[in-house]
Amino acid sequence: MAMQLMQSTKEDPKEVDEWIQKLHHAKEKVSRLNFYFHDTLSGKNPSAVAVVEASTTNKSPSSFGLVNIFDDPLTEGPEPTSKFVGRAQGLYGSAGQQELDLLMAMNFVFTTGKFNGSSLTILGRNAVFHPIREMPIVGGIGAFRLARGFVTAKTHILNFTSGDAVIENHVVAIHY
Repeated sequence: MAMQLMQSTKEDPKEVDEWIQKLHHAKEKVSRLNFYFHDTLSGKNPSAVAVVEASTTNKSPSSFGLVNIFDDPLTEGPEPTSKFVGRAQGLYGSAGQQELDLLMAMNFVFTTGKFNGSSLTILGRNAVFHPIREMPIVGGIGAFRLARGFVTAKTHILNFTSGDAVIENHVVAIHY
């Protein structure tokens, strides 16, 4: 079994230093992306698993204190069979005591197309039951070096029994 041990921009430190030296002449780009991630907690092969919970989590209306790790597929459309574009990898923890507010720390890792090998890092609040949630882009690698911007997330499907969800993401990334 072969595994990629780390993600790389395929540039050695000298090439990165040369890129930084030219940065003051570089023009910012704005990339707009739209894709779906499939967060599956049920079945034989879940893409998200609970790793920590507080002693009071089961008594909480919002699962306060529950932390999940995830490695969710990203696709062009909402169907699981839609074209695969990458993975959403990270963790989310239930940080709201009264409503389901998640603290999201994740990377959108792109494995196809012009952003293959690049990723965006997102860190922010996801108020799950709000129709549209906005989270900040705090960085990136590859084509998204020094990225900033935001992601709006909209629930496409949420199964209350299994916890499985399909989330539509609109990304506005400013980068060099």
